[in-house]
Amino acid sequence: MRYEDFDGKIEELIVMKIREIEEKENIKVLHAVESGSRAWGFASPDSDYDVRFIYVHNKNFYLSLCENKDFIDWELNEVLDINGWDLKKALKHFYKSNATLFEWSNSPIVYYTTGEWKKLYDGTVSKYFSCKSALYHYYGTANKNYCEHLCDDMVNYKKYFYVLRPILACKWIEEKKCPPPVLFDELVNTVLENEMKPAVKKLLAKKIRMSEAQKAPKVDEINNYIEKKLKYYRLTLETMEDDRNTDRNALEKEFIGVLDRNTAR
Repeated sequence: MRYEDFDGKIEELIVMKIREIEEKENIKVLHAVESGSRAWGFASPDSDYDVRFIYVHNKNFYLSLCENKDFIDWELNEVLDINGWDLKKALKHFYKSNATLFEWSNSPIVYYTTGEWKKLYDGTVSKYFSCKSALYHYYGTANKNYCEHLCDDMVNYKKYFYVLRPILACKWIEEKKCPPPVLFDELVNTVLENEMKPAVKKLLAKKIRMSEAQKAPKVDEINNYIEKKLKYYRLTLETMEDDRNTDRNALEKEFIGVLDRNTAR
């Protein structure tokens, strides 16, 4: 069924597509969420739906001598973008404390999940979060987006939030030593300095009314704040100790356990 022909809720269509993917790809989806601006809480009127999921194959799939594909990409149209990672690939990246995967795991918009995923994440995967790895990711994301999009006189206000959100994520990690929340509002309310809140909330109100590509004059107060924080976190990373969990055994055990429970499929 096409998006244009569907007259129900978009969430219902997404779940239908997940079921369709399971059948056609012969997989089991463990966890499916919204990622991107809708999950972050600052979608524009024309923002698409970025659906991300983690899935597992039957055990025999992993016994092949061939290098099997470890992702599924169903970019359906300009509205629905659905893709997922194989569990083996996901666990390898959790071992490296991949910040994006921790965001998928903690998204406030969950389209489908399983008790098996909750047990896996809460019991094992969450213990592989590294403050330094995550800080490096968010600092790099903020710095790249700032240099590429926010240094001209006219800027896309959407890009401010692609910089502010990772900066606040850095601040959360520094203060609380745990994965930052996905929702931008929670970051703002918890770790943004009080003197900056009026400017950021005013900017967000403007951004939500603007189209994805629309530009407006840059906001000097916010640019100055960003530059100060980027310098601070660059220096912080230089002296921060490596805190990665290097014990792979727990992930290996959980992976084998999931496969054993799904051999009957």
